[in-house]
Amino acid sequence: MEELVLVLDFGSQYSQLIARRVREAGVYCELIPGTTPWETIRARAPRALILSGGPASVYGDGAPLADPAVLTAGIPVLGICYGMQLLAHQLGGRVAGAGKREYGPASVRVDEPSRLFKDLPSTLSVWMSHGDSILEAPAGFRRLAESDNSLIAAMADDAGRFGIAFHPEVIHTPQGREIIRNFLYEVAACRGSWKPAAFIEQATVAIREQVGEGRVLCALSGGVDSAVCATLVHRAVPGQLTCLLVDNGLLRRDERRRVEDVMQRHLRIDLKTVDASDQFLGALQGVIDPEEKRRRIGATFITVFEREAGTLRNVDFLAQGTLYPDVIESTSHDTVNAHRIKTHHNVGGLPADLRFQLVEPLRYLFKDEVRAIGSALGLPDDMVQRQPFPGPGLAVRIIGEVTRDRLETLRAADWIVIDEIKAAGLYRSLWQAFAILTPLQSVGVMGDYRTYGNVVAVRAVQSEDGMTADWARLPYEVLAKISSRVVNEVPGVNRVVYDISSKPPSTIEWE
Repeated sequence: MEELVLVLDFGSQYSQLIARRVREAGVYCELIPGTTPWETIRARAPRALILSGGPASVYGDGAPLADPAVLTAGIPVLGICYGMQLLAHQLGGRVAGAGKREYGPASVRVDEPSRLFKDLPSTLSVWMSHGDSILEAPAGFRRLAESDNSLIAAMADDAGRFGIAFHPEVIHTPQGREIIRNFLYEVAACRGSWKPAAFIEQATVAIREQVGEGRVLCALSGGVDSAVCATLVHRAVPGQLTCLLVDNGLLRRDERRRVEDVMQRHLRIDLKTVDASDQFLGALQGVIDPEEKRRRIGATFITVFEREAGTLRNVDFLAQGTLYPDVIESTSHDTVNAHRIKTHHNVGGLPADLRFQLVEPLRYLFKDEVRAIGSALGLPDDMVQRQPFPGPGLAVRIIGEVTRDRLETLRAADWIVIDEIKAAGLYRSLWQAFAILTPLQSVGVMGDYRTYGNVVAVRAVQSEDGMTADWARLPYEVLAKISSRVVNEVPGVNRVVYDISSKPPSTIEWE
């Protein structure tokens, strides 16, 4: 790309979100390890650098640090949270543990309306997440802002190096986008030439170079990610792709028919469907731990792929619709300093001896970018706008052991949830809405008889990217309809509860 911003990743759970905000502003951005040598960075000729947050303390043993040459190269730098503390620590300032951890919403008072805070109010609502603070700024730096718990909440020098103690990338900092845009355009003098559609041509070239004359097998799940992935590969190497829809017994109601209709009839993509539900349910028998579910589902997927690939000629590549949030939560090799939240089956659940070479054209994209690309590729709107669905399917929406009976119970409840959400005109306004089958049973009364039935939880969240989310304030009448229908139409269920947890501290899925 003609202009590039690099995010040096020091292990923050929000590192990819920083990259997303930069791209939203029209500037191409990539993530690299925070310890990348300066010579490697210089060869990329970045317009600016952003230092991410991270879980370590800059003064701790083994804390990841930047190559000193990175900080003195004359390129504009924005340090966020840990990145700001790193700037201070490596440039001669003083960082120490704060007397009070600052986590959550805070108010920042801007002392100097610098380029970073151009056209912004003097008091900002921000999101903090740190246990250390800067006691003394490095020589040449001046304080730009403060908060009740941080004497130096923002700092800068005349060389274009800025640091902020809060996270502008999350939605809980309302003016965060403007701060990032100010850094890109007022400080780094970016022009803004990147659009999601430009990714299609990049991905097409990259897939052709990687695959050559080889054949590609792509797993379809019914979601937009795998559909866009398959469509990109089909566009790049027509005639070399075979899609495999594995009916693993963990799909939503009517999923198989819908995928076959879109991919075969609409896009004319070679599709093979396999019923492997017995194999998956056998692998999950007796398994309760969610991480073990993911590992077994991932391993079974590969077993099925290898078996089916054996019936095809010269299949060397496996295409997957892996996205940024999958990678960050699984702590891939790209984020070696991050803490793992949960393993995604298509990231951390693959065996070391996998005989396929992976093709993951969406690996550094967020869901909204994937949707924009799907629309540009001509995918039907109902598929492009479909809510996210976990790779392990309904297995991670059943708390406890997965059985055929429990799957049928959940499918029926989930169908009702989505049906009522759509009927109320709320589907497009929600990031996700779904049912969870809990391991609980409760006493109830139905037709004058005592019952001891299942408890179903309903989850509905609003989010921009899946990295953070807030529970949706659904109208009471919608919740009432969902509850009434589930209890009356789904055998064995006598109670419905609504999840009002946000992410963080919770995750969107229960497992």
